[in-house]
Parts: sequence; C-alpha cells; structure tokens
Amino acid sequence: MAGRSALQSILDTLERRYGSVAPPPARGVFELILWENVAYLASDARREEAFLALKKKIGATPGAILAAGPGRLREVVGRAGILPDQGVAKLLRAAALARDEGGGDLEGVLGLPEKQAERVLRRFPGIGEPGVEKILLFCGAKAVLALESNGLRVLVRLGYGEEKKSYSATYRAAQAAAEGELRADIRSRQRAHLLLRRHGQELCRRSAPHCSECPVAGSCAYVSSRPKRTSSRQPSR
Repeated sequence: MAGRSALQSILDTLERRYGSVAPPPARGVFELILWENVAYLASDARREEAFLALKKKIGATPGAILAAGPGRLREVVGRAGILPDQGVAKLLRAAALARDEGGGDLEGVLGLPEKQAERVLRRFPGIGEPGVEKILLFCGAKAVLALESNGLRVLVRLGYGEEKKSYSATYRAAQAAAEGELRADIRSRQRAHLLLRRHGQELCRRSAPHCSECPVAGSCAYVSSRPKRTSSRQPSR
C-alpha cells in the first residue's frame, strides 16, 4: 500500500490522543472466551480486575472453573458486573463446553477451517460472529478487522459503510469499506480494533458524543452532516 491511507492517518491521530492501547490480558482461545463472560456491562477496569482475580484465585482453565463451582466463582467475580448469577452460569457453561471439545484445550480450534472454527466458537456463551473474529485476531490466527460496538460506531460515523437494518449488515458494510485502507497483517488489525474501540468509549459515544474534543472531527462524515449551531449572542454595537 503506497503512502498512508485516510484511515491509517486517522488511526495515527487517535494513537497520538490515546497512546498505544493495550490488548486484553487474556491469552489464548479459552481465556478470551472467559474475558467476554467474566463481567457483564462492566467497565474495562472492573472486567480486568475480575479476570485477573479469577486467574489468581481459581485458575483460567476449564478444570479449575468446574472444580470451583458456582459459590466460589461468585465470591471471586460476582461483584464485577450486573446479573452476577448469570455471569457465573456462563463461566461454568463455557468450561463444560471446553472440556467436551478436545479435553479442554481449545487451541486446536485455530487450525480448523474458518467456517468450522466459527461453528465451534459460536457455541460458547457471549461469542457471536464479531466475537469469533476477535478471538481469531488476538490469537494471531486471522488478520481481520474485528470490531465491537464502539469501534463499529466510530467507523460508520467516519463514513466507512452506513447504518443498515441489521447490526450484522452494518458490521460487514463497515468492514468492507475499511478493508482496502488497512495493512493486511495481524498487528495492524489489532491496533485498529483497539484504537477505534477506545475512541468510541471516550469521545465518539453513542449518545452525546464529544465532537468538539474529537481529534479527527475534520475527517468525520457525522460531524460534517450535523446542523451548525447558531450563536445566541447578540452582536456588539
């Protein structure tokens, strides 16, 4: 790819704003599944706190989680997000499924044909199509622009794709529109995922986005389409 694309330049600007955004502390397929399920509707800080407590006090393996049981799991991670009992049930379900898939070692999924890997991973709680792509990306198995809701919102507002009737259609439209402007390597796609997500969390929020503070507002289709505010101040005489 010759030169810097518009999207690459946007990502560079976002990186100057937020710095290098760290990936999740989860490593490997099963840990990334746990990361998605360890806390529901929790901040990143609370999710990380719960995940690290789970690893330290119980263990992040299917056997350790099943041996701990619901009571112990609730003691360790139950206060991290809302609906703690449902969260604990998801962790146990994920562990049982992992135990049944190759004795608990899910890394073999990465070597399967993509559609087959997707069928296996989507059996796990909290893992839809975007979640599958995130696992494949952060396990280094596929250089895909995985997106979650914050990053998708940022891309669409920037003019990459457009809002469709379904989330899946919007997701694919944004991916397709951005595809040619990103390097096709794992590290570049991970960087894009993390920076777009952070921007959606911090400034480009779903409601009341902080457009006046946005470092890429000059490249944003959403900003340019908004009606200009007229000042209520009277001109000085």
